[in-house]
Amino acid sequence: MLTKAAVTYGKAEPFRVTEITVDDPNPGEVLVRLVGSGICHTDLLAQDQSYPVPLPAVLGHEGSGVVEKIGLGVTSIQPGDHVVLSYSSCGACANCLSGKAYACEQFYALNFEGKMADGTCRLHEGHQHLSNFFGQASFAHHAVVSARNVVKVPKDVPLEMLGPLGCGIQTGSGAVLNKLKPAPGSSIVIFGTGTVGLSAIMAANVAHCGVILAVDVQENRLELARELGATHTINAKEQNVVETIMGITGKGVHYAIETSGRPENTRKAVDSLAVLGTAVQIGGSALGTEVTLDMNTILFERNLNGFLMGESVPQLYIPMLIALYKQGKFPFDKLIKYYSLEEINQAVQDSKNGTTIKPVIKLG
Repeated sequence: MLTKAAVTYGKAEPFRVTEITVDDPNPGEVLVRLVGSGICHTDLLAQDQSYPVPLPAVLGHEGSGVVEKIGLGVTSIQPGDHVVLSYSSCGACANCLSGKAYACEQFYALNFEGKMADGTCRLHEGHQHLSNFFGQASFAHHAVVSARNVVKVPKDVPLEMLGPLGCGIQTGSGAVLNKLKPAPGSSIVIFGTGTVGLSAIMAANVAHCGVILAVDVQENRLELARELGATHTINAKEQNVVETIMGITGKGVHYAIETSGRPENTRKAVDSLAVLGTAVQIGGSALGTEVTLDMNTILFERNLNGFLMGESVPQLYIPMLIALYKQGKFPFDKLIKYYSLEEINQAVQDSKNGTTIKPVIKLG
């Protein structure tokens, strides 16, 4: 079938909206009519080839929409279902079989190498194959995805806003609720108050953390962080971050989350920990980016962990986040601003300059 998509043709080139062909779903796959797609920092890393996704490609990995067709063997999803699309995983490796699909041994190949699990493409422009992204390529009006990517969601919540739950919001909140699991009253600092960081702040509030610190350089984002539950905010342009954290806590924080992908913030996150504290690295950077740590800081029982995709089972975790939203405990809609597909390059620019927290391309 023909559909409209935003295609990335060359390194760091603007998206170009054009008509492409989408194949029917193969066995184990689903055709989805998209109504919304968030723009994530990871899309931009692929666009500028910091993550070398084969080009040309249709990026986008925070899609939401309505199922139109299912391939042979798909039983958990039916046409007409409202769904959110998340990451790809093989379902067969030891990590997937133990319920840790976010650590799938084939994660990079399935999400970044541009082809479906069988090594073929579903997207074409004339005789040119187009790479997909995260097995969904959601910067388009239609996408073919693996049934493993698909999360059925309730129909009583606006579908167009749910896509970011599949990556950024799932990741930030999962760092708190799935990875760190802080005790009530504990202290936590979040470096970066974009979508991922603000999702972590909302989750820290759900977890009843006593001290929730937010670090950024943009005052409008810090203001929103306070609205969403931060007890303290630190403007890194105006204050010494580690000294300020120590002044507030007396001994450092129990937990730190780094969402910006800046190695200097990873160092500050570790340096701000109390003894026995744990820092989590979420933010991605160009391949090969390195960080320097003081060995004696981590020697004293301080920990730094990598982290992917909220360490969640999306089919269980995303409906839980929606339930928290409906209870008024997780107001992620406050992060979102909508754009049309034709406005995608403006949406990217607004995200880069910080005027929009979470741009969502409205497709329905």
